[in-house]
Amino acid sequence: MTRRGDPVGPGQESVWSYPRPAIAEPSACHIVIEHGGRRIAETRSAVRTLETSHPPSWYIPPADIAPGVLRRAAGTSPCEWKGAAIYFDVVAGDTVLPRVGWCYPDPTPPFALLRDHVAFYAGPFDRCTVDGETVTPQPGRFYGGWITSRVVGPFKGGPGTMGW
Repeated sequence: MTRRGDPVGPGQESVWSYPRPAIAEPSACHIVIEHGGRRIAETRSAVRTLETSHPPSWYIPPADIAPGVLRRAAGTSPCEWKGAAIYFDVVAGDTVLPRVGWCYPDPTPPFALLRDHVAFYAGPFDRCTVDGETVTPQPGRFYGGWITSRVVGPFKGGPGTMGW
């Protein structure tokens, strides 16, 4: 089934112009994650992944994640393009956010840029921003894309979109 993207305005990208299979590209956008009054991560050296129908996921280099906030969580999951993901809990003071981060310690060659970088679901955190704009989490319980005003959909993840 062919999907049509929403109208694109100045300075916007349509997720329907993103490639399939997915790609990874470096970005100088200012990415910030905050929770419980603490800065969990901040970078201008993220890698974003782009895939048709998905808002970007942002992968942060380990040096730009606050020390001691990541705790390895159980489980792995496969990605047909990136390889096997491992998961992390985020520990912020007395709060534990389970399985809110993931990375690819041994990504496939096209995704070598992602090695050891960590992506985070936006929903569990108090605030996640891209260049100062608070993001909206991608719909659904599986996907980790971050929606800003610069990206238009419709986005995979909501009811009725699994076949996209």
